[in-house]
This record gives sequence, C-alpha cells and structure tokens, in this order.
Amino acid sequence: MVLGLASRVLRVDRKTRTSTILTAVGVAVATGLVLLLVSLPYATQARAERANWQLPDYDRDGTAMLFSHTEDYTGGDAIDRVDLASTVDPSTIALPPGVPRVPGPGEVLVSPGLLERMHELPAAQLADRFPGRVVGTLTDAALKYPGQLVAVVGHTPDTMPDSAVRTNGFQTASIAEPDPMLELLAGVGVVVLLVPSLVLVASSSRLTAARRERRLAALRLAGATPGQVTSMVAAETGIAAVAGALLGLAVSPVLQAAATLVPWDGGTWRSSDFDMPAGVEVALVVAIPALVLLAAVVGLRRVVSNPVGAASAHRPKPLRPWRLLALPITGAFFFYAVSSDDPSLEMILLGLLLVVGSAVVVGPWVTYAVGRIFVRFWRRPSGLLAGRRLLDDPRGAYRASAGVVLAVFVGSMALTLMPSFEGMAGGSGSLRDSVLAAYTSGEKVGPLTEQTNERLAKTGQQARAVAVGEVTLGTVNGSRITAYVVTCAQAGQLLKVNVTCAAGPAVYSFLGAGDYTVSGGYDEPGVPLNPGTASRPMGTVNGRSASVSAIIDPAAIPAGVQPRDAEILVSTAGSDPETVRTALLATGETVYGQDTHVVRQHIMLADLRRVTVIGLVAAAVLAGCSAAIATAGSVMDRRRTFGALMAAGTPVRLLSRALRAEAALPALAATVGAGVVGVAVALGLFSLVQDAHSGASALVTPWVLAPVVLGLGVAVLAASVCTPALNGVRAEPLADE
Repeated sequence: MVLGLASRVLRVDRKTRTSTILTAVGVAVATGLVLLLVSLPYATQARAERANWQLPDYDRDGTAMLFSHTEDYTGGDAIDRVDLASTVDPSTIALPPGVPRVPGPGEVLVSPGLLERMHELPAAQLADRFPGRVVGTLTDAALKYPGQLVAVVGHTPDTMPDSAVRTNGFQTASIAEPDPMLELLAGVGVVVLLVPSLVLVASSSRLTAARRERRLAALRLAGATPGQVTSMVAAETGIAAVAGALLGLAVSPVLQAAATLVPWDGGTWRSSDFDMPAGVEVALVVAIPALVLLAAVVGLRRVVSNPVGAASAHRPKPLRPWRLLALPITGAFFFYAVSSDDPSLEMILLGLLLVVGSAVVVGPWVTYAVGRIFVRFWRRPSGLLAGRRLLDDPRGAYRASAGVVLAVFVGSMALTLMPSFEGMAGGSGSLRDSVLAAYTSGEKVGPLTEQTNERLAKTGQQARAVAVGEVTLGTVNGSRITAYVVTCAQAGQLLKVNVTCAAGPAVYSFLGAGDYTVSGGYDEPGVPLNPGTASRPMGTVNGRSASVSAIIDPAAIPAGVQPRDAEILVSTAGSDPETVRTALLATGETVYGQDTHVVRQHIMLADLRRVTVIGLVAAAVLAGCSAAIATAGSVMDRRRTFGALMAAGTPVRLLSRALRAEAALPALAATVGAGVVGVAVALGLFSLVQDAHSGASALVTPWVLAPVVLGLGVAVLAASVCTPALNGVRAEPLADE
C-alpha cells in the first residue's frame, strides 16, 4: 500500500515527479563523488604496489644481489634508476611482474617511455647515463603509472655504487602504503564536497515540501498512524534515493575514467587503480541513500506530532542565540585535533566535518538576525518583504545560501593553503642553483673528478668539475662543525656563501677567530691547521636554510688529513645542464642539485593546483545548483502567498527583487563568516606542514576575498530563477491551491 501510494503520487503530481528526479540526480552526484574520492587512497596504494620492486628490500638481507635505487631527472620528468648486480645464478631470482629478466653486466632494461625519450634526445643528454646496451623493455605491470621513466642497469659487483645494499632479491611483497598527501586531500574532499551534495539533495526534496506536508497532515488527520505517514515518506524518498545511488554507481566508472587523465606525482593512472574492496563500495552505496532517508524521516517531526499546525502552516518556533556556540565548540575540537602531539587523520577529518556541519546550526540564526535588521531599518517594499521572510522562516531562507556558504568556505581554505605552499617553494641547502653534485668518498673523488672533466671536454662543454672534500673543523672550546675543502674563489661560484677572499690560505667560518683543528671525520682526533693559515669571518649566507658553516682552503689542510667524504661539484652555467648531468652520472654516484629539488616542488604544486581547481569548480557548481533549486522551491512552498499578492496587484518584478534580496542578505553575512572560518581552518591544516618544515610560514593574501565576492554573486545569480517560477505561479489558477 505504501509503495502504491508513493507511485500514484509520482504519476499524477508533476511537481512531485520533478522534485523526485532532481533528488535522484543529487543523490547520484553525491554517490559518484564519494566513490571517486574514497577510491583515491586505494589508487595510490595500487600504484605503490606495482613500483615496490624498484626499491631495495631492507628487510631481506642476503647475498643474491646488490641493489641500488636513485632518482634522476630529464626535462622536468623523474627517472627511477635501479642498479643491480647478481651474485648468484640470475635464473634463480624471482622476477616481479613486468620485468622480463635480470640484466647482466653491460645490459639495460628500460620502460617504453624512457626508450622513446632516449631516441628523441642526443646520447650525451640521456642515453649515455646508462652504460650498456638495451636488451629489453618493461611492461606496464612494472610501472607505477603509464609513461613512467625507469631504467634497470646491470653491473658487476665491483662496479656497483657505494650506496648499494645486499638483498635476497626484488621486493615482491604487495603491501604498500597510500600516498598520505592524497589520502588527506581525499578525506577533506569527502567532507567539503559531500556536504554540498547533500544540500543539493535537500534543496531538491524541498521543492514540494509544503504540498507534501499538507498532504501528509491530511492523511494523519484522517486517521493514518505516525508509522504509516513515515513509511509513505520513506517510500517516496526511497525511490529517488535508491535510483540516485544506483545511477551514481553506474556513472562511477565514467568519473574514474576521467580521473585517470588527471596527473598526480608525475604521472596519470590505470583504470584498474581505482578498484576498491567490494565491501567498501557496497557500504558507501547503501549509506548515502540511508542518510537521505534518515533526513527525510527526521523532517516529519512536525507532521507527526502536530498535523493541525502543519496543515495550517503555523509560525515555527523562534531561534535561540545558543546556536552561535556550535562554531567555537567545533572549532576548538578541530584545532585540538591538529595541534596534538600525534595528529590523527580520522580526528582531523571529524573536526573538519563538525566545523562544516556547524554552519547548519549557526546559519539560520545569522539569517534571522539579518532579517531583524532589515525589518527595523529598511523601508522599501522589497526589503520589507525579504526581511519579514527571513524572520518568519530563517531555516528555509538560509537553505538557499547553504551550498554557497560551503563553497565559500572551501574556496577561502584553498586560497589560503595554496599561497602558503607556494611560499615554501624554492631552493635550499648549501649549493647554488646552477650547481650539480655527486656524493662520493675522499679516496675516489680525485679520479672520478678527472673522469667527469674528460667527458665534459669530449662533449664540448665549458663546465668543469671540482673535487670538494668535507672535513670536521674544531675549536679549543670543543665546538665542531663540518667544513668544505675548497678555494675561496671556487666557494663563491659553487656554494651559497659570500666571502671576501684574502691572499694566502685561510679558514672562513662563523666561529670567529681562534686556533682551529681539523680531522677527516667527526670521530677522528683533530690536528692543527698548517702554519700561516688565517682565520676570517664567513659572509652572509645566501638563500633560506643554507647550511654552509665553514670553508677551508686546501693549502691549509695538513698533509696527513684525508677527507672521509667528498663531493664532485659542477656549475652548469654556460653549459647544457642535461649533458653535464649525464657526465656526472657516469661516475656511478647519485647526482643531486637545486634543480632536482625545485622540479619535485613544481610537480607537487602543480598537483595541488589541479586538485584545488577541480574541487572549487565542483563546489561552485553544486552551490549554484542547490541555490537555484532552493529558490525555486521557496516560490513553490509559498504559492498561496505569492498568488494572493499577485491577485492583489503586486508586480512580479517587485516580488522578484524581494526574493533576490532574500538570497543576497543572508548570503552576504554568511559568506563573510564562512570566509573567515575557511582561513582559520586552513591555518590549522597548514600547521601540520609547519611542524615538518620549521622555516615555513602561512601566507594570507587578498585573494581570500574572491570566494566571498563570487559566492555572493552566485547566490544572487541563482536567485534569478525566481522570476520564471513566479510567472509560473501567475499563469496557474489560484483555485488550484
């Protein structure tokens, strides 16, 4: 009987049918977004599991092979390089999926993307980095993402890099951790996009709220029990909710296919990456319509408890100021979660959800307060009509602004975080931006430097490598710091220091003048510097977080002191950086520099910008749709009132101005508050990053005002649907109501 009544209402009532269709679309949007966002951590985990073999297995010490993993760059793209040397029969080593064989000495396996890049570029810029001949290619099963650049270089044990570890074979365990950054962003996305989606659902279901309440109240007065009334609404809403959830499940593969085109961490995705456990998927598809049904049933309190009041549309109870406490209480919980010694992602997301949910409690009271101001001080007819509506039904009036308020909150939060992240970008460390370096030992640095210079000269490059040792400088009072062994002139070209060079050997440091000792390693006893060594102060360090504490002229080092660690430094100024990098990589050591550090930052910032733009567009579209539907529903809820006003001669344009004012007035106050709260929440989230980067500081730019202005514009623009809705009321006979 319940389903029969619901089906009959949908067949004969066009307005209810329209509301049901829009509700189903809203549920489909919410379901599709949640399925996509929840699948993102699983997608990053799937990528990490495929690329596990590229990393050394530190938990499997053995003698099967020597293994080393390094990261290189070409043209702004990362290259994952694996150097290995088998110490047993290669056929006995288990191969990971996608790796055809274990390369022997002088053999190289490359990914298809890297092979194509090697054919496009001169050998001196890329191919010469991998000594040997290409004997095979890796398949997609071995790549983290399509197009990943990977090289597996075979060696003999004595030619392996010093950083190689001994292991029993490739890392074959499928256990991997999701990307923590994308996991956090996905959680935030679920919170800040699911709520606007549910607001869209609520706005759609409210299109015929007044008509439904009168129908249910009549049934209740005719003898229907509360359970029967509740079942009728559950059946009517359930049809839309279940249909929408199934539609969202059906379009989820389309959303995931679109997501495969969005790069993250240097590459795109495989469609299978977004597969998640069936139990999780079923739980989400069931939970979203269940929430919609719960909201619909909870909304029947007035009809069930007071059918006469619902039928006669008695004025609702006034709002109390205690609602304002919701925001500081939830805000305090959120900041407690982000400031704890061991922040929990679940607690942070719960705090964020509570802050977002507090808008539902605080917003209607703000709307009521705005209405009181306009009724008291505004004298134009449209303003008085709008103010009276805000006073009589602040909950319904705020409903049109709820989606916009959440969109402004998201925009202000994003436009605070992005400039703050971008402010963290830039080079750091001790090297100048144009310098590349390779770590090695003090014993090998000389021969490797000569080999590098030979390769640079052979390829016609002007750049030349410089051997720079690292020693420990001590003072008589026990202070010990690391110092670079390099001439003063070369230090100014290679390191982030400003020094005034003096004639003769000298030591330049921040320790001040004094008698110094020097040793090849930190745990070795120090010996005095050569006689005649001057002590001079170090100049101002260029660049943030630079770490040059001292430099020593090689002529000041005693004959018995051999630096334990050293670096090969090359300035790429005036030369081709890719060719210089290739020459330096031929040493077999790991190459790093400011350019690689900045490239990694640019990749991360580009990912964050992309995700931010997608999230803001989705939030804005959801907010605009919910505001437009809520405004149309407001007109349909008050068909009798507007019909009577128009019958009395009130112009449609006057009523349209009043409806636009209804949307603009609470939106103005609420969006300003949402912008402030969004900035505060962003600062709280950024504090998590500050803990890991001590030099980072948050930046609040004037751009945080843009969401407030745009949100107010979206609210007014969405309210423009009121004119067609009013014309529809005028075109229908008043007797229909």
